[in-house]
Amino acid sequence: MAGFAVLGTGRIGAMHAEIIARSRHSRVVWTYDAVPELAERAAALCGARWTADVDEALADDAVEAVLIASPTNTHADLIVRAARAGKAVFCEKPIDAELARVEECARQLQPYSVPIQIGFNRRFDPSHAAVETAVRAGEIGELEMLVISSRDPEPPPRPILEACGGLFRDTTIHDLDMARFILGEEPVEVYATASNLVDPMIGEVGDVDTAMVVLRTASGKLCHINNSRRATYGYDQRVEAFGSKGMVRSDNPRPTALVRYGSGGTAVRDPLLHFFIERYRDAYVREIDAFVDFLEKGGPSPVSFEDGRRALILAEAAIQSARSGVAVKVDYGVKATS
Repeated sequence: MAGFAVLGTGRIGAMHAEIIARSRHSRVVWTYDAVPELAERAAALCGARWTADVDEALADDAVEAVLIASPTNTHADLIVRAARAGKAVFCEKPIDAELARVEECARQLQPYSVPIQIGFNRRFDPSHAAVETAVRAGEIGELEMLVISSRDPEPPPRPILEACGGLFRDTTIHDLDMARFILGEEPVEVYATASNLVDPMIGEVGDVDTAMVVLRTASGKLCHINNSRRATYGYDQRVEAFGSKGMVRSDNPRPTALVRYGSGGTAVRDPLLHFFIERYRDAYVREIDAFVDFLEKGGPSPVSFEDGRRALILAEAAIQSARSGVAVKVDYGVKATS
């Protein structure tokens, strides 16, 4: 049974801790948070110990792996500290909001050989994963177009907006990873355009809230990503792959499949799930299961450090394109070693 230290026990960290504690294959040994009350609360729910000192958790031989769900600007440092302590690492996306810090993190990891998985959970969503499987199996012939819609029900609070790195690095990065996952080849050109249409406050913090991104691969495959910080009808998450012989689509799940009909002839279904924890609950469980399996059996990482690096490179290219108004050629540079 893999012993975990959960570093960062806010909303998503607490959820991860609960998933780890419920599994038959893992347990939470320590929880840590910069806000001690959060660490203590998560520890009580998981039957773990809590600490305000990361080194205390990393020094425990009962800890085989760390799960990093702290603020983005702490990820790179904690990855390196965990690797130095000989712990396997699961880190929520992104590795960092700044590419230079990701490259420096990769450099510092070179002396160490520990398993690392980045938390792009959408790869593990049963419906999204089924799209990738169908494409890879040739069910739609040659993939020609990929369309990814990802729209939040409402903007996050201002403190999160100020710290997350912006729409492209925080939200679109999930879709950029999904594009790489399904396309099966690297995008080589990015065109993006963005606006402030949802909340003036988002513009005040230097961010955008509405965006479209078009990716092109060397063979000419196209991917269109559309994002919004406001979908009044719920959390909208869809993936459509179109090819020479047909199409496959991952649609929005709902609480139930019930459809109600009345005298007016109108069909009424349950509303969409509200936000990411509800929508991607199965995906979060499956990605932790995949990580524990990775620890036990070895082999390539389900989602490698290099996957995290390349998704951020695409996000940076999208930012550059949105600012300049022209398409940007993608330079992936030297592959990270971890």
